[in-house]
Amino acid sequence: MAMAMAMEGRDWSEMTAACLTNVFLRLSLEDLWKGAMRVCRSWRDAARDPSLFSSFDMEPFFLAHGGATSDASAWWTPEFRRRTDSMLRSAAQWSGGSTREVRVRHCSDESLLLAAERLPNLEILSIRSSPNVTDSCMAKVASLCPNLRELDVSFCYEISSKSLLLIGQSCPNLTTLKRNFLNWLDPSQHAGIIPAEYLDACPQDGDEEAAAIAKSMIKLRHLELRFSKLTVRGLALISEGCPELESMDLFGCANLTSRGIEQASSKLKNLTALVKPNFYIPRSVFHTERYGHWRLYDERFQTNVFQI
Repeated sequence: MAMAMAMEGRDWSEMTAACLTNVFLRLSLEDLWKGAMRVCRSWRDAARDPSLFSSFDMEPFFLAHGGATSDASAWWTPEFRRRTDSMLRSAAQWSGGSTREVRVRHCSDESLLLAAERLPNLEILSIRSSPNVTDSCMAKVASLCPNLRELDVSFCYEISSKSLLLIGQSCPNLTTLKRNFLNWLDPSQHAGIIPAEYLDACPQDGDEEAAAIAKSMIKLRHLELRFSKLTVRGLALISEGCPELESMDLFGCANLTSRGIEQASSKLKNLTALVKPNFYIPRSVFHTERYGHWRLYDERFQTNVFQI
């Protein structure tokens, strides 16, 4: 290490904090955490400069290490959650309140609440795949972070319509909501990665969540509801309550109909991007004892209403 630091006659450990911080701004969060902070004391101190934490974005790490599934079984363990919590708490502490963007996964109520308390100017919050974040915590986040304009609570099954309603009421600038669910039509694709009991816990009342969105998020422009269980009734509520929608992703929403989607989208004058459900569901993904008789599905998916 000493040889590397003294390379070309330069002692990199003696660089000024300002110079080091300028260099560290160009590093990824992973390189900053696993590399720069471990070199020496001066580098560690410089790597904790508040200017480096205006954004705390761990998504590049997850996307790079998750493979084709963008997920890994090791991430669903208490050990990984503790590491994630530690990083989130540290970043919130070092930022001096300057952080406006947090993108993390598998955090807990405790670390998220601490971050919310220290980051009152937070504008973007993504906590997808966080099974230990609950309504109780989200109620406090809603009151502590009123400047939120983008929220991603995908795959967070302990969060309900109550949280969506409070967020919408407390955060008037919210324009983007991502509330996607794991593929409950074909849970086999998550086998061996995500705990089976968590897959089985998928929220059932999509219309209740749709009603909360429609009632409180009037300025919403971008909405993702992949594999939601909402019906045409819930979609109609959203089209009436969120007239400024510009994009909407309904992939996998198997309880919708082509006619219902057409009627709802026709009311959204600013809608320019619409991802419709894929209603082709192979028989192989279903277990008859769980989903009922195939004759019923055959009849439903052969009707013209479901042709998209």
